[in-house]
Amino acid sequence: MRKLVLSFLIGFVCFACKETERPSRYVQSTIYELQQASEYKYSGQLEVGELPNGDLEFVITLKGEKGSKAVTYPAHLHYGPVGTPDAPMAAMLNPVYANSLDGATILNKLANGNVINYESFKLFNGHVKVHLASDGPDYEVILVEGNVGANYFE
Repeated sequence: MRKLVLSFLIGFVCFACKETERPSRYVQSTIYELQQASEYKYSGQLEVGELPNGDLEFVITLKGEKGSKAVTYPAHLHYGPVGTPDAPMAAMLNPVYANSLDGATILNKLANGNVINYESFKLFNGHVKVHLASDGPDYEVILVEGNVGANYFE
């Protein structure tokens, strides 16, 4: 009898765990596609999510070959569409880690001090770039890039 009750309890707990989904941490979010921008075969996505406190979370996820835990790929939010010469940086984002191919940044202000929230980001004219390195000649190598905000659909 004890074995039957124990089996029932274990089965119930396992069933309950499988049925439970983690609710989204975002009030609302948008996913932007990032395209391969060099001979390195990476593509990806940027999810911009509004947190309950109004801050934005930028989560970059790349698809491609994973690398060393010690290697990171710098990421930036720039003003203007992809291809804008010398596009000013709107925000430095946390790097993408080569071993997991993802990186996340919480943001509520741009480099110029302007506050950014979900509604203003939808009107933002910008793009995101992920670089191969943080300096030297490999800084000029862009792994992925993509328009975000208002110009994403242009």
